[in-house]
Amino acid sequence: MIDISILREQTERVRAAIARKKFSCDIDAILELDRQRRQLVTDTESLRARQNAANQEIRTMEKGSDAFKIKIAEMKTLSEEVKSADARTREIDELWKQAMLTIPNLPHESVPEGRGDQDNKVVYEWLPEGFDKDAAGSPHWEIPGINAFLDFNRGVKVTGAGFPFYRGALARLNRALIQSLLDEAVNMGYEEIQPPHMVNAASATATGQLPDKEGQMYQVINDDLYLIPTAEVPVTNYYRDEILNEADLPLKFCAYTPCFRREAGSWGKDVRGLNRLHQFDKVELVKWVSPKNSFEELESLRKNAEHMLQALQLPYRVLEICAGDIGFPHSKQFDLEVWSRGQKRWLEVSSCSNFTDFQARRAQIRYRNKEGKVEPVHTLNGSALGMSRTLAAILENNHVGDGEIVVPHLLRPRFGAEKFTLVR
Repeated sequence: MIDISILREQTERVRAAIARKKFSCDIDAILELDRQRRQLVTDTESLRARQNAANQEIRTMEKGSDAFKIKIAEMKTLSEEVKSADARTREIDELWKQAMLTIPNLPHESVPEGRGDQDNKVVYEWLPEGFDKDAAGSPHWEIPGINAFLDFNRGVKVTGAGFPFYRGALARLNRALIQSLLDEAVNMGYEEIQPPHMVNAASATATGQLPDKEGQMYQVINDDLYLIPTAEVPVTNYYRDEILNEADLPLKFCAYTPCFRREAGSWGKDVRGLNRLHQFDKVELVKWVSPKNSFEELESLRKNAEHMLQALQLPYRVLEICAGDIGFPHSKQFDLEVWSRGQKRWLEVSSCSNFTDFQARRAQIRYRNKEGKVEPVHTLNGSALGMSRTLAAILENNHVGDGEIVVPHLLRPRFGAEKFTLVR
């Protein structure tokens, strides 16, 4: 949620910013609701002032007198008017709150112009020493023996498409990957936390999944809960409705969770194999920081995510996301894409984002500064990393023939071997 004072005082800036992001909402209607809301508050306060004055006056009157009876009748009328004004104020206030939730976050001035993903800007590329990006390779779903370790058919039988079984060495590799990335995050100063895998609507609204992405989440109808699309949602809400101390900032958590996404409308080559699943594992980094240095903290967060890919010796690039492709709650966003040798394409494995005070206002997460003033914090998060596509990249880039996979050095202590074969 953006600051209402910015909408009132810098309306044209807000319009231009929303247009840059290629979103739309009825700013004039929201401003009219805001005007009605403020007018109703003024009118209600005036009615209450008259009611209080009448109360004071009636105490001085002779009970049963004509003047007393007239004043009593006036009091009843005022009381009904106050009740009616209160009800109308609550109605307009709720409409205003819901309308405010439709305004996307404003993109930072440094976000490049663009209409879509084709305009995203490559700002950095990293290749391991000796890596040949043009070397021949097989997509992971064509590596000999993969079907014995990655079982999509039984996943369809048990649940549906996009819910595979991992078996044997591949299950161990995925577990080693999760544990290694969590340990790397802890070593970089993040506190590990294990969050719930379901959230309520208030939590999903606070982080911007509602009302923007209802169709992408799995809902538990009977209990009005949602399966999390990312650990960002429960972890960010950890401090919802709380006031933090400036001296404690930045606060940094890391979390592993499965993630559940309906991926409605996805189709084609992008959904083959591990590229796009309905359930996948992810390690998430979340920060609560001071507004004074939140964009420096974003750079640090991005470097933390990059460290994971370098530790895995996976080739990657960094994209600065343009205004026309940036997400609804985002102010600035970088995506990290890993090279898929078999598919000859880049796969997104991380998004690192600064939400400024957008989520914090919705979640009422604030901090008290040195002067004692209470203000919203800035929230940031980044994937470190999305496991399914990272696994796909490991399989494709480390496949040395006959179904043999070389295990990245980072994972060997937990996996227990330098390589394994998919051929049984």
